Order: sequence, then structure tokens, then C-alpha cells
Amino acid sequence: STTVTESSFVPNSLFGMGNPLLDISAVVDKDFLEKYGLKPNDQILAEDKHKALFDEIVKKFKVEYHAGGATQNSIKIAQWMIQDPHKVCTFFGCIGEDKFGEILKQKSEEAHVDAYYYEQTEEPTGTCAACITGDNRSLVANLAAANCYKKDKHLDLKENWKLVEKAKVYYIAGFFLTVSLESILKVAKHASENNKLFTLNLSAPFISQFFKDALMEVMPYVDVLFGNETEAATFSKEQGFQTEDIEEIAKKAEALPKVNKKRPRIVVFTQGKDGTIMTKGDKVETFPVLKIDQKDIVDTNGAGDAFVGGFLSELVQDKELEQCVKAGHYAANIIIRRAGCTFPEKPDFH
Repeated sequence: STTVTESSFVPNSLFGMGNPLLDISAVVDKDFLEKYGLKPNDQILAEDKHKALFDEIVKKFKVEYHAGGATQNSIKIAQWMIQDPHKVCTFFGCIGEDKFGEILKQKSEEAHVDAYYYEQTEEPTGTCAACITGDNRSLVANLAAANCYKKDKHLDLKENWKLVEKAKVYYIAGFFLTVSLESILKVAKHASENNKLFTLNLSAPFISQFFKDALMEVMPYVDVLFGNETEAATFSKEQGFQTEDIEEIAKKAEALPKVNKKRPRIVVFTQGKDGTIMTKGDKVETFPVLKIDQKDIVDTNGAGDAFVGGFLSELVQDKELEQCVKAGHYAANIIIRRAGCTFPEKPDFH
């Protein structure tokens, strides 16, 4: 068998665009969740009633700061799985000119991701409060600067668009639908027209509920759709699929209209400790996740992002889809043993 040389990796071949956030993570108590009306396991955008939460979590609990943002996490994990060469992965997003923005830049550099941030002064760098209770994490995102990403101010710039053109796999979390639909469509159409892979994540129930039109405008360009069991159920309900069976939901999502007919859509739904399901032609396959002892789970924040990152790291190498899922499971299994979406120095995946 031939060994793949490192040079088979082209720089900037995996492109991600999304909301770069600094995670403010803490183990909290039930009273804290109740005070702010949070479900134990959820992802929401901060409203006025949550403003005080960001101060209180820092004052009341032992917090850790981690570079976050769903897409950025996945891109970073993909680069970590690949290791060499550096900068196989590109990331675009918007930050403020401030301390938190500097931390995000530094963390991207340490992760060897080729990050190009649109920096503006109107809004501070976005944050996400990760409220951990046991195995659950309730995420409250205050997008701030992340919400200021502008297609004409950044994506359209010649030197930036060149980086988009260099890529062969694209990943955008559904969260970015709330920020810049036109940026997503420009990238999605480029991928479709050039028979490249465009991948999207359902990201959170609120995306399927309140950003349904934007989501469905992008769906015809989606080659790989990611989500978890809760997001899949909400998507099914909102789309009138009239089923709660996750395999049926996957089949129906796969069958939605698609522009590039050269590739069938692949739907991948994770289910926490239960098996991951993936559509393949007219079949749906289930892949068991790696076993882990309950006591080894530190927090599940970033598990879904890590799964996608692992998956993409193999997809960008044109590996079999089964191998992509395996890599996803490996990455998620590593991440849940650590606080936030952080990882050891090197992966041990084969």
C-alpha cells in the first residue's frame, strides 16, 4: 500500500466561517439555571434578561476562558487531527479590537489555523457563557462583534475570496445563519458550482424554529448535513416531516431538493452516548460511539463540534465516510475528558 505523503495536504483546503466567541465556562448550580430560565442542555442567544448572567457567572463561580464558537472549534479540531502541515484549515469571522479578540487570535495561531478576522470597533468580541451541570451544558451566546460580519467588508475582498477558492471542503455552523445569510450563500454556491463539498450543521433547535427560511435557502447546496438528536427532532417538526424516528428524519432530510446532482446529500446525526446515524444511498447506518466511563467525562461542551472536526479532517483527505465518522467519534471522546473544547498535544487516531 502506498503511504500518503504529507504534501498531499494543500494549505487552506478546509474552509470555515462562523461566530468566533470566547467561552466563559463554569460549573454552576440548578438555582443559577433557574434564575435565568435556562434548560440544562441547550444553546440560545442572549436576551436582555441574560445580560447580568455574564457578570454573575464570573463573580460567583470558578470560570475558565476558552476560545470557542462552534465553527471555529470544529476547524481547530480538524487542524489538530491533521497536525501537519499547518494551516490546512482557514477560518473567517468577526471580532472586536480588544483583549478577548487578541486571545482568540492567539489561540488560532497556537492551533495552527489560518484565521482571518474582520476586526471592527463598534462591538466587543463575542462571548458565550457555558453553564455546566453534570453531563449537561447550557450555552448562552452574546454574539456582539460576531454579529457584525459583513460580506462586502471581508468575504468579497479579493485576497480573502482567493482563500475561499483554494478550499475543497466548506463548513459553516447553522449559528451563522443569524449573522450573514448572503455570505453563506456566496460560499455555498461557489462549492456547488465547482462540485466541491459544502457542509452545514443544524446547530441548535432555535435555528430550525426561528431561522427556518434562511436555513431552507441554504439547504439545496448542502452536501453533508450535521446535527444531534434534539436538533433533528425540531427540524422534523418544523418541516412537517410528521415523524420522531431519527432514521426517518435523516432520510427525509437527505431527500430535500439539491442543486448539485452529482453528489447525493449525506445526513449525519449524533445522539450523545447512543450511536451516530448516517444516510448512505437509501440505507441508514448506525455507528456506535466509543465507550467512556461516566467518571471520565469532564464536560460535554464542544463534543458535537469535535465530532464534526474529526469528520472533516478525514473528509478533506477523501477518506471513506465510515472513516470520517470514526474520526469524529475519536475526537469527541477526547474532548469530553477535558474542560471546554480543548485537546492534548497530539491525537492518537489511526
